[in-house]
Amino acid sequence: MRNAWVIAKRDLGSFFNSPIFYVVTTVFLVIYSFIFFQILNFFSFQSLQAGQAQAMGMSLNLNEMVIEPSLQNMSVILLLIIPIITMRSFADEKKMKTFRLLLSSPIHLKEIILGKFLACMGVVTLMILISSYSVGFLFLLGEPEVGPIVTGYLGVILMAGCFVSAGIFASSLTDNQIIASVLTFGFSLFMWIIGWGAQAAGPVTGQILQYLSIVDHLDHFLKGLVETSDLVYYLSFMLFSLFLCHRVLDSNRWR
Repeated sequence: MRNAWVIAKRDLGSFFNSPIFYVVTTVFLVIYSFIFFQILNFFSFQSLQAGQAQAMGMSLNLNEMVIEPSLQNMSVILLLIIPIITMRSFADEKKMKTFRLLLSSPIHLKEIILGKFLACMGVVTLMILISSYSVGFLFLLGEPEVGPIVTGYLGVILMAGCFVSAGIFASSLTDNQIIASVLTFGFSLFMWIIGWGAQAAGPVTGQILQYLSIVDHLDHFLKGLVETSDLVYYLSFMLFSLFLCHRVLDSNRWR
């Protein structure tokens, strides 16, 4: 485990010493902030018509109308951003001819993969935490429920972990960062939309497709629910992706 932290610290240093982290984080925050304040403006407009809404039996909820859609949109932005973060994990090592040296080091392959995963997750988690200024802003305006906020951010981080693990696996397949990024985005997007086929499928197949959908599990977290099946899904997704990455790199060792 100590060696994994060494790998993670090295990769984090390379992120923070290059413009990649700052450019990606700036783009992420600009897009998220724009969407967040558009949602907040809509909520403010609805609040002005609160009397009419109450007469129609409607109630305004800050969590449902602002926080939940904001986090849903954040997950979409992460779907686009994370492939850029993970694409260099192993592809860059192969391109710079340091991959063989890394494999021949006394560090176990599992620790190398875990270190790469922790580094990318550290970057993504930091970006998500910086964006939480929006929640603090909401507490100045109203009284949102804390529970759904905590579980919502937990769900977003777990979903991001799935994207990161898929990205690390894709990066292990090639020495081209662009190809690794496209593979990560394509696979993550497929797991996002796979649940759409549930309506046209049979009852059993439909349930399977819905369970495989990465976004369906996020909905429970956004509503303040932490279910065992959702945790098992996200953790299994990450472990399976990292396992595939280990198998690919282990096969490269003997070529």
